[in-house]
Amino acid sequence: MKRKAGRFFGQWGVFFRGFVEHPRMVGSIIPSSGYTIEAMLAPVDWQRCEVFVEYGPGVGTFCQPVLDRLRRDGALIVIDTNPLFIDYLKRTIRDSRFHAVLGSAADVEEIVRAHGYDGADYVLSGLPFSTLPEGVGPAIAAATHRVIREGGAFLVYQFSAKARDFMARHFRRIDSGFEWRNVPPCRLFWGWKDAR
Repeated sequence: MKRKAGRFFGQWGVFFRGFVEHPRMVGSIIPSSGYTIEAMLAPVDWQRCEVFVEYGPGVGTFCQPVLDRLRRDGALIVIDTNPLFIDYLKRTIRDSRFHAVLGSAADVEEIVRAHGYDGADYVLSGLPFSTLPEGVGPAIAAATHRVIREGGAFLVYQFSAKARDFMARHFRRIDSGFEWRNVPPCRLFWGWKDAR
């Protein structure tokens, strides 16, 4: 019990510090709720998912739920610009399928290739598109569309609808939802890369 409490407060402390140091990049002071996690991951076809990528994993709120569902021969590649989060994830997640990378989501194609894959089946993002530096949001959306294999999707949870504008330039079919059981409530988007 004591160890669990220590892990929880340690994780919360790392997340809070990350928010304080980079509020425009973290976006929220509180990690996503279990309801948001379930809703975001529900449409994923885990049988066909070989490579799952996450942008801005923070302290790994989505990481274990993804690993719990991912195939034994699959890979979870997480990308973050914050070394605090990457160091924490490398220390706390012991799974051979897990790869934490310090870098930019705009470089996702090179990062995925560096791990031996030609693309990703799903990409998840909680990055605050509305506060990213000018030009970064469109670059990430374009690179994400290129790296996703046909039949896959770009999964995005946000507190504003700004991300949908970037997604709509590349993804013709976008499903949307809303999760009020999150602090703050958030918008959910699934941009599908349908077969041509």
